[in-house]
Amino acid sequence: MSERVRYVPLFFIFCALFTIFSGGAAFAGQPAPNLPALPIPALNMAVGAANGPQDVVLTLQIVALITVLSMAPAILLMLTSFTRILVVLGFIRSAMGLQQTPPNQVISSFALFITFFTMAPVWNQVYEQSLSPYMQERIPVQVAWDRAITPVRTFMLKQTRERELSLMVRLSGEARPSGPNDVPTMILIPAYVLSELKTAFQMGIIIYIPFIVVDMVVASILMSMGMMMLPPSMISLPFKILLFVMADGWNLVVASLVTSFSN
Repeated sequence: MSERVRYVPLFFIFCALFTIFSGGAAFAGQPAPNLPALPIPALNMAVGAANGPQDVVLTLQIVALITVLSMAPAILLMLTSFTRILVVLGFIRSAMGLQQTPPNQVISSFALFITFFTMAPVWNQVYEQSLSPYMQERIPVQVAWDRAITPVRTFMLKQTRERELSLMVRLSGEARPSGPNDVPTMILIPAYVLSELKTAFQMGIIIYIPFIVVDMVVASILMSMGMMMLPPSMISLPFKILLFVMADGWNLVVASLVTSFSN
């Protein structure tokens, strides 16, 4: 009996599939209509010997394009405000002593949406000056690239410190640029990332100070009461969370991050 029960679901699945493909005509006693065959796409990939230098160049271009596409998310994130925002949010969680609250997915997604908010003016300029005219075939590719990179370079130059920029120019061995427009993009990008990390760590130190004070006060009270075996972090954690909530910490942090890019 158990074998029969096992094949009952298979029987119903077969009937359902037969009804779908025959349009129910078989069960109604009518001849099944001639349904058009569903086209199934096929993908053919072949590897053969190159017939000339042009085939080799095309292959290298395809490999380079795939490499760039795989690195595109990281490149785009490093050229925006995402680095500073994510590091500062990570400092908040570490300063409060929370291990997995909020989770990494929440922090990363929150940082990504704040990045969209802060970078919206730059991306609007890129769309209006570069992408939209290029899609309308009013400008060539080179002009579209120059117009797209200009707002991004302006944003990065505004947030990059002179010390980090001088460091990267010195390490590159190139001549000192005469102005901001003469700084190569390959030098500007690492200088910008260094500046963002430095700014994020400075903001993290400021965030750490009030929580360190709470830890010191709680540790001193526990020492005076003779509770040396009790971990101070266990007692100070609720007070730090309460302090952060009462001070409206999330609004203060987000406001500080957004205004730090507008200055």
